[in-house]
Amino acid sequence: MDVGEGPSHAHHAPEPSLTREDTIQPGHTLLIRIPSGDIRSIKLEKDATVNLGKFGSFYANELVGQPFGLTYEIINKKLKVLPPRPMQEVEDTEATNELINDGQAVQPLTVEEIEALKKSGLHASEIIQKQIEQHANYQLKTEYSKEKYKKRKEMKYSKSFSVIEPTMHNVCEYWFNKDQNRLRDIRPDTLAQIINLASIRPGGRYIAVDDASGVVVSAILDRLGGQGRLITICDVDSPPAYPVMVQMNFRKEVITPVMSSLNWATADEDYTPIIASTEPPAGKFKSDGQRARLNKRKVASDALMQTREELFSGEFDGLIIASEYDPYSIIEKLYPYLAGSASIVVHSPHVQVVANLQGQLRDRPGYLGPTVTEGWLRQYQVLPGRTHPMMNASGSGGFIFQVLKIYDDPTASSVMVHRHRKKLKQSSEAPSVGTSDAREGSTLATTESTPAPVAAEPSSTEQDVEMRTS
Repeated sequence: MDVGEGPSHAHHAPEPSLTREDTIQPGHTLLIRIPSGDIRSIKLEKDATVNLGKFGSFYANELVGQPFGLTYEIINKKLKVLPPRPMQEVEDTEATNELINDGQAVQPLTVEEIEALKKSGLHASEIIQKQIEQHANYQLKTEYSKEKYKKRKEMKYSKSFSVIEPTMHNVCEYWFNKDQNRLRDIRPDTLAQIINLASIRPGGRYIAVDDASGVVVSAILDRLGGQGRLITICDVDSPPAYPVMVQMNFRKEVITPVMSSLNWATADEDYTPIIASTEPPAGKFKSDGQRARLNKRKVASDALMQTREELFSGEFDGLIIASEYDPYSIIEKLYPYLAGSASIVVHSPHVQVVANLQGQLRDRPGYLGPTVTEGWLRQYQVLPGRTHPMMNASGSGGFIFQVLKIYDDPTASSVMVHRHRKKLKQSSEAPSVGTSDAREGSTLATTESTPAPVAAEPSSTEQDVEMRTS
């Protein structure tokens, strides 16, 4: 592959991820940004040809082993790496666009002539240059308009694409723009708040109920980095298929030991799973295929029982819910398996759901500080001399409810009680003013009009409390 030329410092390689491959490998699902600005998802198969329609086609092996985030140009089904385009300061002039008529007459090149130039193998930049040279009003445009004109033409004729790095932000943004209903309105900034409020960290142990195509599960796995534990609760018998995880390209050997799944039946302590026999009916295996099937069944049943035992042992660090079911019933069922100070985070696209949940848990013992928040996002175009907010904005990224689990212990006392007892004890042991301290020339000053304070004797109730605590 021709890697092209460019400054060595122009592209900074991303930090390696513990859960993802550092380079593109066969079998990966890639997010491709084409010149029109659209993003496509393709499955990279070895020795195959990837077709991008009018933007060209290329051999899939050309991408194998390459890092994510690069931009390529397609030349005879081969790929050439394009150096990053620097942001240039556009110097505006006194020209205006008020007298410009962008009709067909100002552009002598017809569609047929442009297609003929493309078929002759002329480079996209040369086709754009010919259009500029024959454009009657091009020189009357402002510098900003000239840049926009070139960009529009590049989107039509350029045979190039970029491979988007599969970070959690990029994948969530792709799915949100594609179909936000499948993500239950979880926007990238909302997902970041969920992970932050749940205190997801490497080595932690968490429970997740994800009906949002796996965007929450993917974010938790990405943050764990291969260290910790995640048990997901779903409503299907087999392990759930999370579409968002496909674009993340997680390493299977890293994710398998970290994540396990249970359905709502097997997550019930009173339920006894029906496990098929793992022994051959005749007492011995008829074939190697039967032996392999029964051994696989035994491994699955052992893993199920082990996951159930781990869930029922409890002491998990957090519970994250993004489900269509009633969150109150989910919390009540999984509450006993959470540790003290565990964070409970619930996301819903509807404010009434989390508002009702806040009212239900506000006066319940065992829940501390129930709050409801809504994120607000405004995107900006940041360019030299052209920084401004985008005209269109997302309406809502959903609503987040967060609360902490605390232990409801009636015998526990506040820390202020202990401080009060200590203060009373110090006061009862302090010597009275004007006796031994005065005879020894103490610097403590007293007057006749202001009697020395006398240590108050603890009441009978306080004495009983001290006796019981001692």
